[in-house]
Amino acid sequence: MWKRKKKQVSKQDKKSLERKDFTIHEVRKAVHAYGDDKPSAVPLSVIINEDLTLDYELLAPYLHGIPTKVFYMSRETYELFEEEDYQLAKDIDTVQAAVDAYMKQTDDLPIILNDPYKRINYYKLEKLNLLPYRPNREFYMTNEEFMITYKQPK
Repeated sequence: MWKRKKKQVSKQDKKSLERKDFTIHEVRKAVHAYGDDKPSAVPLSVIINEDLTLDYELLAPYLHGIPTKVFYMSRETYELFEEEDYQLAKDIDTVQAAVDAYMKQTDDLPIILNDPYKRINYYKLEKLNLLPYRPNREFYMTNEEFMITYKQPK
């Protein structure tokens, strides 16, 4: 019934789109350009496939090519990652979803008490069965709309 409308790329354009080695910064610029051009009712998550890879067909008009490297994007935070950081992209989505659910249930932040860096307390999330597995890295609560980050605050 409802199908995602893709930009029409002719067969000739598909042939002319060569595979190129793009940097993460070039892909990030293309994602921002796509985000600026898309209708406001369309979420940016349409360019993220189920496996967290990017839909290069939608980004091709902005990149003028298809990346040879694989890039991943978090559905929860819209952060872009290179291929070697795939697990980080999965972890950040898992923990952010658990944090959001925890806050809906308890109206409290799931952080370690008196921690100056506002580290996420995995025990609080596991206690409510919100975290399917414990990531091998620490995440921290930012000051922006209850989002998490993997970068330790200074």
